[in-house]
Amino acid sequence: MFFPRGQGDDELVPDETLYQSLKLESEIEDELPNSVEVAVPSPQIIVVDVKGAVLHPNVYTLTEGQRVIDAISAAGGYTQNADSKLLNHAQRLADETVIYVPIIGEEVPVFEMPEVGTGTPNKEVSLLVNINIADEQQLMTLTGIGPAKASAIVKYRTEQGVFQQIEDLMKVTGIGQKTFETLSDSISVN
Repeated sequence: MFFPRGQGDDELVPDETLYQSLKLESEIEDELPNSVEVAVPSPQIIVVDVKGAVLHPNVYTLTEGQRVIDAISAAGGYTQNADSKLLNHAQRLADETVIYVPIIGEEVPVFEMPEVGTGTPNKEVSLLVNINIADEQQLMTLTGIGPAKASAIVKYRTEQGVFQQIEDLMKVTGIGQKTFETLSDSISVN
């Protein structure tokens, strides 16, 4: 709309109080706190068991997202006779993971490892527990093996020597044919 000069000018001029209520950008920045705190979630603690040919085999507390190489470093690194070529040093660690470093020429025992959430469906992987070297915690990951049976397996192995074949597990008190049949696909002796 066009108005001749002098007509309608008073309607087009905004109220002066509108300008007074607006703040300059520099005034707003002066009112903000000096530091804005952002809540960053702390990394989750995980516990891994490093065994075998490392300088300091032990249980280590690390943080979620760390890799196998970080656990090896925490254990002081490899011994001179370590055979690390089959280890995936880049694998992400999960809570309760066992990392076993064999010596040169030794067959690698297989430990059950927890699945790490990757956002993709996990493939079914069959891992065997070596009943000749597994500790009580590892034995209790087997179906039907609780604290008492795990302790009995370790005691038998200590007193009688290593198992020559998986069927020897039935010589342990409390493990019969039925329990053995449940375990036979999940265990090894080498």
